[in-house]
Amino acid sequence: MASTRAGKGGFGAGGGLAARFAVWRASRGPVAQGFVSSPEPRSIGMFARGRQLVAGNYLFAGHLIEAPGTALWEVDPPDADFAAELQGFVWLDDLAALGDAQARAKAQAWTADWIARFGRGRGPGWTPDLTGRRVIRWINHALFLLNGADQRANTAYYAALTVQTRYLARHWPKAAPGLPRFEALTGLIYAGLSLLGMEALVGPATAALAEEAGREVDASGGIATRNPEELLEVFTLLNWAAQALTETGRTVPEAHLAAMERMAPTLRTLRHADGGLARFHGGGTGDEGRLDQALASAGVRPAPHRGHGIPPAMGFVRLAAGRTSLIMDAAAPPGGRAGRSGHASTLAIEVTSGRRPLVVNCGSGAPFGGEWRRAGRATPSHSTLCLDGVSSSRFGRTGGDVLEDRAHVLTLRQMDTDKGHAVHCAHDGWSQTHGLTHARDLALSHDGRHIAGVDLLIALNPQGRAQFERVLTASGLKGVGFAIRFHLHPDADATLDMGGNAISVALRSGEIWVFRHDSNATLALEPSVYLEKGRLRPRATKQIILSGFAAQIETRIGWTLSKAQDTPLAIRDLDRDDPFDPNLT
Repeated sequence: MASTRAGKGGFGAGGGLAARFAVWRASRGPVAQGFVSSPEPRSIGMFARGRQLVAGNYLFAGHLIEAPGTALWEVDPPDADFAAELQGFVWLDDLAALGDAQARAKAQAWTADWIARFGRGRGPGWTPDLTGRRVIRWINHALFLLNGADQRANTAYYAALTVQTRYLARHWPKAAPGLPRFEALTGLIYAGLSLLGMEALVGPATAALAEEAGREVDASGGIATRNPEELLEVFTLLNWAAQALTETGRTVPEAHLAAMERMAPTLRTLRHADGGLARFHGGGTGDEGRLDQALASAGVRPAPHRGHGIPPAMGFVRLAAGRTSLIMDAAAPPGGRAGRSGHASTLAIEVTSGRRPLVVNCGSGAPFGGEWRRAGRATPSHSTLCLDGVSSSRFGRTGGDVLEDRAHVLTLRQMDTDKGHAVHCAHDGWSQTHGLTHARDLALSHDGRHIAGVDLLIALNPQGRAQFERVLTASGLKGVGFAIRFHLHPDADATLDMGGNAISVALRSGEIWVFRHDSNATLALEPSVYLEKGRLRPRATKQIILSGFAAQIETRIGWTLSKAQDTPLAIRDLDRDDPFDPNLT
């Protein structure tokens, strides 16, 4: 995935005529001469990434271009995603986090160069969402960009920011519903509140953002894509807009605040014990600490604990006890316009112990190209059962990238028992193809040291039994092959023990977990991959696999994942890896 190309004017193709005309219209009018007040930075970058940018190591969208001495806009982007990340200016957060003289000089030069190259509507950055994202960073880091710059650079900055603000005022409705529109409207509110003479834009944008929040954030505090990391992005944008409105003495609409009130408990449900998000439907864990920071700054207090029988949050169920969290996807993948990044992950789980991920899903392969993206969406890339190599949800016959034949959840029950917390869930993803329903029972002990699971394949009704008999006959009565996968985090060290009857998993904290089963299935430890944003290529890891054949109308596979008896109740785990190192693969 690494690239070393650097050339003159990587965005030479430029934007279309429509974009240039829209920007020309936006340039007709007075230029804001300054800020109403000094903006308060809210977006937070990473010191290590800023240091790499200054060194000329450009890591975006899974590509590393090593070009010391080459300016950012001289780099030839290897694909559209790389170009979009440049145009969104999120990298400005990282330079500001570094904050030294070199970082400031790079930030000022690259912003001025963007104005010269693209300020009149050229390049791929003139979409409402990228413009909103860029405006937020320009305003957040205004002092970083303006201090020490000459008058000519400051004048160009205010002129370009004014044009982008007017562009957003006219074109935000063209942003796709969901995250893109939230970015566009938040950028418009930021600019309207900050720039002299732009106050009239704030009211309509505030009302539009509240309407969007009321429409896109459902009653359970979720969004249509069911992507936890995207939910955090939307929550963060709503929080930034609410803080900016409050600080300038404006009222935040009730629909806006109500959406945040719904989202906060859902994000807490999707939070693992290590503070990271569950990785489902194209989302990652999020930058370390960002989720906790967003929840704290929003000021939305946790709701009173109501036990484990509460409805699922955005289709996910969380069991937590002691130092252990288990999160399961307990709903169908998203469909329609929201389904372009949906995964066939129904009944998949992730498990984290303390500050260490244990069982994971492979994650989104999007940063590594189309083939990896498609592979990452398939059921075998998730920690759940897969039947006969067929995903539980499938693409339509017409092609496209939306899962049209989707598994639907038939039953979902959450229970508190004397021994701990439990959940039962079943889906019909293979009822039409194989006549079988997949049910999964999970139980987590009160001390968080023991997980018991049962995966059940059953033909529920006469139609299912008839279809299963046909499939069974076609197999020569061998049965339908199944594989239950438990993908392990790359930092976990797994070994096959007890003559192949158990697998021990050692975490870097010193904890030991042991996997066992009580079925006729074959236990194996095989290679896997961990697809992680910010890496140059997929990371090698391992997966536990229980495989066999379903030859009866009911097949039961029981398993356990437990801490070894000599693992202490509490472990002081302070050793954390550098969250960013482009040399790691």
